[in-house]
Amino acid sequence: MPTGPSLTSLVARAIAGDEEAWAEIVRRHTKLVMARVRQFRLSPSQAEDVAQTVWLNLLEHLGDLRDPEALPGWISTATRHECIRMTNLSRRSVPVDPQAGRFDVQDDAELDGDLLRTERHAALRAALAELPDHQRRLLLLLSTDPPPTYQEVSAQLGIPVGSIGPTRQRGLARLRQTAAIRSYLGAPTGAAPGEGGRDVLALG
Repeated sequence: MPTGPSLTSLVARAIAGDEEAWAEIVRRHTKLVMARVRQFRLSPSQAEDVAQTVWLNLLEHLGDLRDPEALPGWISTATRHECIRMTNLSRRSVPVDPQAGRFDVQDDAELDGDLLRTERHAALRAALAELPDHQRRLLLLLSTDPPPTYQEVSAQLGIPVGSIGPTRQRGLARLRQTAAIRSYLGAPTGAAPGEGGRDVLALG
């Protein structure tokens, strides 16, 4: 069992903008995410995409948790759903040429996966471009892995430590309301939010 603050305490602090609490949540559950990912034998780049999407989804939905102590189960389920989505998108077919023998080509599923990744990256870039420079720089810095401490952020961006949490929250709220994100979310999708669908922060 992990020592230190309870999950209930960590979640409450993270929701309030405590970056150290968020970093501790990620630290405690990274092995859980990686264990789930290994079950699906994804490539390193796919595994990285899955982990990033899970953490961004969690950041977005942290305040929706009814029972913070059930967080490991949420993370495990979210990782599984994202792994399944990634596996389905990257599945390939291998046609056979009767003259030349066997060869590989991209099938529709792989092309769809490439298009989806390109689309969500473009949507995120466009949304970030709509933010004020100080919010954009802060969100990009805090999205790195591992996340920097508030002291490091303060030193790099030249802003007070006490303003980092509130600025992040305002930046995330503004990001959700950008024209790019609203347009992206308005596209048809059959997946439910939080289950590998087009969540506003699952843009990776």
